[in-house]
Amino acid sequence: MPTPLVTPKGHQQLKDELHYLWRELRPQITEKVSWAASLGDRSENADYKENKAKLRQIDKRIRYLQKRLDQLKIVEPNPVQFGQVFFGAWVTLTNLDTDEQLRLQIVGYDEIFDRKDAISIDSPMARALLKKHVDDEVTVKTQTKATDWLIEAIDYKTTERADQIGK
Repeated sequence: MPTPLVTPKGHQQLKDELHYLWRELRPQITEKVSWAASLGDRSENADYKENKAKLRQIDKRIRYLQKRLDQLKIVEPNPVQFGQVFFGAWVTLTNLDTDEQLRLQIVGYDEIFDRKDAISIDSPMARALLKKHVDDEVTVKTQTKATDWLIEAIDYKTTERADQIGK
């Protein structure tokens, strides 16, 4: 089971998704199922079958979100941790072999989907980075290889907040 941590922004996004599924999408699909069922023979009715399957997927996701939101602990950045890598940190890294640079945020499992700039707190890279400082070198070991990285920067501001601060 993934570590039950979430950033405040991630928690809000999960709540928003639950609200959308429960209050907007589910009623729309339920209406389509009712309409398709009213047409008669359900065994040959593609609209009925398709929308009934969608409704099952929506209900499954709603159940997951309701249960998961109760389990999650919202972690706010604490000024004491600034300068070190902890949950919620934005970390800029340089690969010591290729000079490739990455900027990513360490977040909870539920926040990594549809994001290319986030890693789970449970990932090998996040585990290697925890409690490290700027200019520390870390070795990230996976099943296939080990990669050395240099921590260039640690930040607890989101990109949006950083943009707003400069204005």
